[in-house]
Amino acid sequence: MRELFAKSIAAAERQLLPLRIPKPEGLLSKRKDMHFHFRPEIFIQIHGSTEFRFPKESITVNPGELLIVPSGLPHGEKIFRDDFGRFRNLVAGFYSHTLSLHFAHEVEPGRPDIETIEFFEAPDLETFTLLTNQLVSAFHMRSPARDALLKGFSIAVLGMFQNLVETDGGSLEGDIGKVLQVKWIVREQFSNPSLNVKTIAERLQCSPDYLSHLFHTETGEKLIHYIQRVRIQSAVMALETTPLYISEIAYASGFSDPAYFARVFKKHRGESPADFRERLDKERREKDENPKTIYYDRVDFTAGAPVESETGAKG
Repeated sequence: MRELFAKSIAAAERQLLPLRIPKPEGLLSKRKDMHFHFRPEIFIQIHGSTEFRFPKESITVNPGELLIVPSGLPHGEKIFRDDFGRFRNLVAGFYSHTLSLHFAHEVEPGRPDIETIEFFEAPDLETFTLLTNQLVSAFHMRSPARDALLKGFSIAVLGMFQNLVETDGGSLEGDIGKVLQVKWIVREQFSNPSLNVKTIAERLQCSPDYLSHLFHTETGEKLIHYIQRVRIQSAVMALETTPLYISEIAYASGFSDPAYFARVFKKHRGESPADFRERLDKERREKDENPKTIYYDRVDFTAGAPVESETGAKG
């Protein structure tokens, strides 16, 4: 990992790092054979190629190229080996106070899976996320400073990864490692209505009772409650940022019954999804009505447009 990040940083410094970033369109929508995450996801291609499908476009990533999937963007992947029969890429995922890095390889024709994975405690995760989001925004802007912004943000993001890898060994051993694996699976699969304690335990090759007890002991939270909480976080994000119908948000968040979704949402948030969205809309309207600038002796409700004085008016 260290060598890969160092090589990518060197390419970014010479402005030779090929970036692939899709447009953030169709966010938080449920699409066949696609999934999405709350935070960005980063891919660095090593061998072979990966074809990414998004709601509005497809992008093929080749060796040495870096792709960022924006927060909430549904995507699907198909992989291809190179002429030597090899496929490998590095994937970075952002979670609550934790960052994961894993190498992926081909487990069956066209489908990748984890080869090795490491988790890192990342107290500055919000900075990681902010820089990555800024890189996404800069990529799609059209301005004279675009190349300088891409270079700066690319080096900053990759440099933080390199620093994390070199100062934190990463771990996936023991009980803590298994709990981190559980969180990773839930974050990856929360939109799947079949996700539950039993399916997670089967993937980790342990009993549901053992896994539930372990998760509660290590986190103080029941696993079933954690699954619901992650799904509700998805719903909150969708209610805040999209005009999707509440039933569509329920399905995209892993609930097969919108009525049950509404009950769980109210249990977690203290209000129904409809009331939550209505309150947000009201707060936004009230904010728009507030003064834009506060002076010592007056307030200004304009958005900064100059106001022509009477003496300066043309006669």
